[in-house]
Amino acid sequence: MNSYEAIRSSIKAGDWLTLLLGILCVVLITLKLWNGEQADRAIIRSAGKIFKEVPLSRDTQIEVPGPLGISIINIEKGKARITSDPSPRQYCVRQGWLQQAGEIAICLPNQVSVELTGSQKKYDSLNY
Repeated sequence: MNSYEAIRSSIKAGDWLTLLLGILCVVLITLKLWNGEQADRAIIRSAGKIFKEVPLSRDTQIEVPGPLGISIINIEKGKARITSDPSPRQYCVRQGWLQQAGEIAICLPNQVSVELTGSQKKYDSLNY
């Protein structure tokens, strides 16, 4: 009898039940807490100041001025994204669609950002 078979034969039915319940709890907690809430508003900033605050319920296209030029933000079907930006690396454009509260896309060279908010403020971490 090798060590694998010895370990397997020493595990009782109650051990399997405990293991199964533990896995089920981890899956349920992950599903409940991992996903953020659906966003309902977008806060658009330019040069650190709020440029516009818009609901995600209306499809619209917004042109936001920045030091390098105009950034274009699209809002469609409860989601928002930066579709065009004059920044050289296009990181904020590649970010794609944002839809959950707390998500943000930032174009640092052009100083433009889009942050989605919901009814409840979401924190990455709390500092004391």
